[in-house]
Amino acid sequence: MLKKVRYISLLIITILLCVVGYDMHRLTEAQGFWGYRSMFFLILLTAFITLLRSRFFYGNEWRIRWTTLSTLSAVLLYLGFPTMPLTPLLFIGFIPLLKVEHEVSIQEEKPFWKIALYAYHTFLVWNILSTFWVSNSSLGGGIFANFVNAALMTIPFMLYSFCKRYLKPNLHAWAFIGFWITYEKMDQYWELTWTWLTLGNSFAQYPSWAQWYEYTGVFGGSLWILLVNYMLFSAIQKHEVWNLRWKQLTTPIVLVLVPLVISLGMYFTHQEKGVDKKVLIIQPNYEPHYQKFKISIGRQYTKMFSQIKSKIDAETDYVLMPETVVRRVDLREPERHTYLNRLKRDLAEFSNLKIVSGASAFIQTRDSTEIPRKSRRRYSAKGAITYLESYNAAVQVSNEIDTLQYYKKSILVPGTEIFPYARLFYFMEGFIDYLGGTVSGNGIQTERDVFWDAPREHAVAPVICYESIYGEYCTEYIRNGANAIFIATNDGWWDDSPGFRQHLKFASLRAIETRRSVARSANTGSSGYINQRGDILEATDYEVDAVLNSKIKFNDEITFYTKWGDFIARIAGLISILLLLNSIVHRLTKKDGVVRTYTN
Repeated sequence: MLKKVRYISLLIITILLCVVGYDMHRLTEAQGFWGYRSMFFLILLTAFITLLRSRFFYGNEWRIRWTTLSTLSAVLLYLGFPTMPLTPLLFIGFIPLLKVEHEVSIQEEKPFWKIALYAYHTFLVWNILSTFWVSNSSLGGGIFANFVNAALMTIPFMLYSFCKRYLKPNLHAWAFIGFWITYEKMDQYWELTWTWLTLGNSFAQYPSWAQWYEYTGVFGGSLWILLVNYMLFSAIQKHEVWNLRWKQLTTPIVLVLVPLVISLGMYFTHQEKGVDKKVLIIQPNYEPHYQKFKISIGRQYTKMFSQIKSKIDAETDYVLMPETVVRRVDLREPERHTYLNRLKRDLAEFSNLKIVSGASAFIQTRDSTEIPRKSRRRYSAKGAITYLESYNAAVQVSNEIDTLQYYKKSILVPGTEIFPYARLFYFMEGFIDYLGGTVSGNGIQTERDVFWDAPREHAVAPVICYESIYGEYCTEYIRNGANAIFIATNDGWWDDSPGFRQHLKFASLRAIETRRSVARSANTGSSGYINQRGDILEATDYEVDAVLNSKIKFNDEITFYTKWGDFIARIAGLISILLLLNSIVHRLTKKDGVVRTYTN
């Protein structure tokens, strides 16, 4: 009977996959958008793979239970993550998966890989539900991001499961917390970086709950979530859910309420600091798949200039424009760029005005040694060999400063802006080109340059798109003198989905961590202002032409987090190393060939 149900289910899912896949293809041909269809496609694909392994997932009533619990964990984590409004569910999101790990490790003879498959199932479903929208830009890239990121998330959970066998029960929680936070931190450093689902990002939904991020950064939020999860899990293990009393729940409840009360107190007593600067923001609303790179820059300039003129006034200090709206800027001769010169000339009456814009930039040379190999592009023209390096950049032009200031985006999006580990995966170059990615990649810089005004009294941080989700990275701008954060982005790649909303909300956390106001200009998506408490002000709607002109505070005070960065993650890394070494030593030196397994 079960076999028959399996085959029927596989047939139905296959048909639905074909229907959804065809509809996505039809929309692409008609220059339409996928919306939530990519989520349905990925969920159906996951269900298809799960059913193919039905003997593992549904072989008996215990496996049905474990599959249900691991799926429940994924759903709880999804419902607690922005833009879903049920953030408190994150405090119980890991409990079903921890229950699976505990039961499988007791009941199965060789539990390690079985636990890994259930954990992978949890993280894959969570990734798909929360970040399916990546597929709206590139289906192949979205599938890769979701499936690979789920595998990476499984690693810290399995390290916890391994060490748990050799550690005393009072160290289990620190293994669970330490390995997870260490993974979140390490994920910031490699070329496949994808830190979107860092647990601490969850409180971007309610910035008033995380005001103490000015001391801890997002890893304080991760610690909070993980600790409460494990405390509740331990209470359930000792007393079972139906036997729990308020006495057993006192500690977890206090762990939830105390940081929350402290944060709300900080939120309602916080005073905005700094001097007022008026920042005009434009949202030109060019759809990136079919419009932005096909409409001439002249036409786009005319529209954007008319947007600026419609709201600019004598008090305006800055104009902020989106990512890559200025194209082909030669950084060795920027003063010769036609449209940058036109901007300065057409706005010459505003002598103190600074214009900050995203830009596509490059340098070219005949000397190949001037450009790193990984970002070097080679061209042959008229018999001469030329080498070129491209950048996703930000520029500042001003009539009060002759020199153009520029910054090169330095955290690159894997696949579209960088070919990760090109030397290792050289055999995939043709495939990457076919998918529309880049093999050469963009150039970067090592320092976080800021854009100064003429007296060098105030500066802004030119943060480009993806960089805005990296907390410690953004503090480097502040330590270099930035008094406010300017984000230039292009969030239209993902259609009207949770992606651009999550991106906007994450910027609130940068405001809290650094106590810097944020101005955000999106080509389309959502543009607006964020104050130092993380409140989103005057945010524009998706897919509209918009112009905003308001004042924000330029602050010069340095927060504890700006000074010390991700100290929680570093402590977690040290704890993880010590616990792992301790477990390995116990494993290698187990007495009489007996593995000492500790349980709650």
